[in-house]
Amino acid sequence: MAKETVQKHSEFEELVENPDALAQRLTQSEDFVKKNKSKLLGVFAAIAALIVAGFLFFNYRTTQNQEAQDAMFQAVYYFEADSLNKALNGDGQYKGFLAIADEFGSTDAGNLANFYAGVALLKTGKFAEAQQHLQKFKSDDYLMQARAYSLIGDALLEQGKNKEAADQYMKAANHNANQYFSPQYIMKAAVAYEEDGNYKAAVEAYDKIVRQYVTSAELNDAKKYKARAEALAGGAN
Repeated sequence: MAKETVQKHSEFEELVENPDALAQRLTQSEDFVKKNKSKLLGVFAAIAALIVAGFLFFNYRTTQNQEAQDAMFQAVYYFEADSLNKALNGDGQYKGFLAIADEFGSTDAGNLANFYAGVALLKTGKFAEAQQHLQKFKSDDYLMQARAYSLIGDALLEQGKNKEAADQYMKAANHNANQYFSPQYIMKAAVAYEEDGNYKAAVEAYDKIVRQYVTSAELNDAKKYKARAEALAGGAN
């Protein structure tokens, strides 16, 4: 490394002290540019194209997101007014959640539209469709994401897919587990396990609340239901 540094330093001194050597080096650089002009221009053009494309894509997404947000405002209004058909399908002037999710899926508003559509579809009894939209929803907000997992569990439970529902509830409970919401999701998982006839898994879920969430509102029910599930598990054996 030291030898290489000394060599580079000597070359630098030669260029500074010897104008002819410097002129020769510059001439070599110019020759390289002339010989490779088309290639270099191609590289620069490609870089410029990527920058322009990136800017246009960002601007497109911003525009799309604004348009989606404008439509979302009206759809959310209908959702909160419990006008679920208009919330889902629009009113003729503004798009509903389904169209927003389909047309603007890559935007933040489109992502949120999937969540709202899932909830609205659950309320209208379209459980398989609700599941599909909720599975498309992704959020960095751990409370929202856990809630989406739980709602997927609800959709699965309504379809008679008890084990899958229980697994989804546990996924919600374990997603940044906390004292406030995790016990609720575990309780729902335990009920789903019981619906599936898996009383052993139900006992384990109730026991998790008893051991890990001693201050939760679900504690007393968990103790009571655990005893019942244990009896049923014994009977099943």
